[in-house]
Amino acid sequence: MSTKIGFIGMGIMGRPMAKNLLEAGHEVTVYNRTESRCDEVVAAGAAKASTPAECASGKDVVITIVTDSPDVEEVLFGEDGAVSGAAEGTLFIDMTTISPDVTREIAKRLEDGGFQFLDAPVSGGDIGAQNGTLTIMVGGRQEAFERAEAVFEAMGGRITLVGESGAGQVTKACNQILCAVNLLAVCEAVSLAARSGIDLEKMHRVVTGGAAASWSLEHLGKSIIEGNYDPGFMVKLIQKDLNICMSAARELDLPVPGTALANQFFRSNEAHGEADLGTQAMFKAVERMGNFKV
Repeated sequence: MSTKIGFIGMGIMGRPMAKNLLEAGHEVTVYNRTESRCDEVVAAGAAKASTPAECASGKDVVITIVTDSPDVEEVLFGEDGAVSGAAEGTLFIDMTTISPDVTREIAKRLEDGGFQFLDAPVSGGDIGAQNGTLTIMVGGRQEAFERAEAVFEAMGGRITLVGESGAGQVTKACNQILCAVNLLAVCEAVSLAARSGIDLEKMHRVVTGGAAASWSLEHLGKSIIEGNYDPGFMVKLIQKDLNICMSAARELDLPVPGTALANQFFRSNEAHGEADLGTQAMFKAVERMGNFKV
């Protein structure tokens, strides 16, 4: 069944996700602050709105995937925000990675206003967004989740209602810890192989077939070996996510030393003007520390 969807945020992830919704037969209207970023999706059949309020008007579902907590709050509750244009009962789905605490505040504010809400951050990068195979981790009420299932299925493969509002964001924080610490291990392995003088492509082919196999090793390890630092997910965004992870851990008095160490390498990237590169640019920081170059 076709759903009328407003989609706010036409970044690296948002554009292919919106296109997959169109391909699944949904009626999609898009909004982005930089209007030109809507062009690709409009060419695929979407309508374009000039404000978040217009994007939400007459929609069954409104999806947001922007940068950070303040951006979500602005497009929802700011001047000409989506809430001001939405009808009572509209389902809002925030797929941005933001603080669990802020997510719970947004959920309460929307539900008190007569709307439904799900937090549904994703994993799988731009490749998963393009292929419609994202992992979607959802927090919220069962009724809202069931209403959103057909929408999620157009964008993702593994879709799980983890718990109440905020649970999706906590799960995403766990995911980002795993990604960042695993990526550091990938960088260290490639650096050892490089300094030892062995064939990097052969090493990569061997270890991806064993117990060390992971998404980061398969995809980002390959990019590192090829010298490809194009972003599927930018350094500045993983930095934002890791700050969320460490803040949540501090509130629980929980040590996360591996996460803190990975964060330092990404801070080195930022200090060297590499914030807009893909997360695999962590390897550049490892190269600098080891005083070598692949």
